[in-house]
Amino acid sequence: MERTTWGKGKRRAGSLDDLRRVLHRIDGKGYKAYKDLEGGYDFGRFSLHVDHVQGDPFAAPSMLRVRVPMNLAGFPEGLFGNSIRRMALEDFIARRFGAALPSGPDRGPGSGKSGLVSIDAGGQEVLERTACRVTPHWVEVRIYVGLPAAGRRILGRQAERIHCEQLPRTAEKGLFWRNYPRRETEGFVGCVENQEFIRDSLQRLGLVAFVADGSILPRERGNSQQPLAGERAVAFRSAEGLRVSLDLPNPVSTERPETRITGMGIPAGVTLVVGGGYHGKSTLLQALQRGVYPHIPGDGREYTVTCTDAVKIRAEDGRRVEKVDISPFITNLPHGLDTTAFSTDNASGSTSQAANIVEALESGARLLLLDEDTSATNFMVRDVRMQSLVHKDFEPITPFIERVREIHRTLGVSTILVMGGCGDYFEVADRVIMMREYVPEDVTDRAREVARLHATGRRQEAAPGPAWRLDRIPIPESFDPSRGRRSVKIDAKEIDLVLYGRHPIDLRGVEQIVDFSQTRAVGAAVHLAASRFMDGRTPLREVLDRVEAYLDEHGLDHLDPFHRGERHPGSFARPRRHEIAAAANRLRPVRFRIGPGS
Repeated sequence: MERTTWGKGKRRAGSLDDLRRVLHRIDGKGYKAYKDLEGGYDFGRFSLHVDHVQGDPFAAPSMLRVRVPMNLAGFPEGLFGNSIRRMALEDFIARRFGAALPSGPDRGPGSGKSGLVSIDAGGQEVLERTACRVTPHWVEVRIYVGLPAAGRRILGRQAERIHCEQLPRTAEKGLFWRNYPRRETEGFVGCVENQEFIRDSLQRLGLVAFVADGSILPRERGNSQQPLAGERAVAFRSAEGLRVSLDLPNPVSTERPETRITGMGIPAGVTLVVGGGYHGKSTLLQALQRGVYPHIPGDGREYTVTCTDAVKIRAEDGRRVEKVDISPFITNLPHGLDTTAFSTDNASGSTSQAANIVEALESGARLLLLDEDTSATNFMVRDVRMQSLVHKDFEPITPFIERVREIHRTLGVSTILVMGGCGDYFEVADRVIMMREYVPEDVTDRAREVARLHATGRRQEAAPGPAWRLDRIPIPESFDPSRGRRSVKIDAKEIDLVLYGRHPIDLRGVEQIVDFSQTRAVGAAVHLAASRFMDGRTPLREVLDRVEAYLDEHGLDHLDPFHRGERHPGSFARPRRHEIAAAANRLRPVRFRIGPGS
């Protein structure tokens, strides 16, 4: 087996028997003797690489890779012939390998994380991950192993059982094509490719989203993304007048060999979703906001597809805002506070929502998703009675209703808005969809008639044609990732919290992060952007372009700031540019300056 080098020193290279000998030799010794395992081992049909050994039984598990040459693994080239199919196959392999890993009592005794073996296999969404890589030459999974110990004494025999017995059995099940269910695998890859085909077709069809007939949009409970089952699960069916059909490149599913799919297409423009409480308005919007990612077959939302650059907007009281031009929405603040380069450490509901919209436009959003339940009321509308009582000269807020059509007309950005309590939006909507018992109905003509018969007399107060200044320039020195003696220390603490250096980034208002490994990647991507592509002259939008191009070319492994060679990079799942920008915008020490184009 070819010797592998890492850093300044040589890494161990040996055979299965060599691995057994090392484990026998260190059995019963202090835990740090596990460091002797680092290196690569040839098992004949596959190789095992121990890239990082944990410092003690209670630390994060050790990082290993299992690699099989493709001429032995035997996966058909057609399953990974393009980037979408490769991502889908890698996702499926990670899930299948994870399902074959020992768990529960099979872990055996020991302290801390002893015996834990895991892989970052993902949830309902299919994301590009570092957990598995497929190339024409080999297939590899990146896993974690809690090296067994009693207290801090090595349990070598138990470690031998994991490395020399359990992992070979799992590799046989999870990394060789002959042991895969062919129909299920091809169906999984084809389903993901179908979803991306629909996404790529949306703009050509004049749509921003598509929801297939038969989809199950509700989830089983509020804290779960599993589909609702049983009689309460109402299958989606398209509203008449919005039904479209597409011919897909693969069968719809393993149960439906046909390739034609029918569902509701949501056109570009301003779409209003109305209806009574608990009739499915917010459920539809939640499905659309997660529809920017492909889903696994059987999820119920696997054919709910939204354009890639859709961004969920909400009010976010208390967030940091740095030099954002919110003047299209808010001007004439008391004490002459400048809103063309607005900064605050404690944004209100209206100023935070205005900033969130402008930042989304800056990062390249093509669709805004809003729900009145998570919006600031005074930001959304000012009705005729309030207009009569509070003169415009004393109201700094230009509500969203005054700008929503202009955003589409001048910037080409559409909006889908859930609204249950204000009919003033009937007059600005291109399309009105009413949800009734989870079934949509196109009521656009009725809504226009209602608006005609019950005219409110509401006046348009906004000055037309604001300048949308979207070229802020980030200052790289303000992105400091250091903590203590570490020059770079970035930790994902929760799915909505990153500790970047010494400063937390609160992502609770960033609703389209769907995976903990995405949160890790977001923190790392902010550092990648600041260290490689920010120079104090380049606008944020162009920085995001460069980050995306870099990840497209080099892959997610390079998000690890200490990445060397082919070692295990940690668990990352690909974030969108919008979530990277959102994290950068919420890092409190960060500073921007307004670009010369403004």
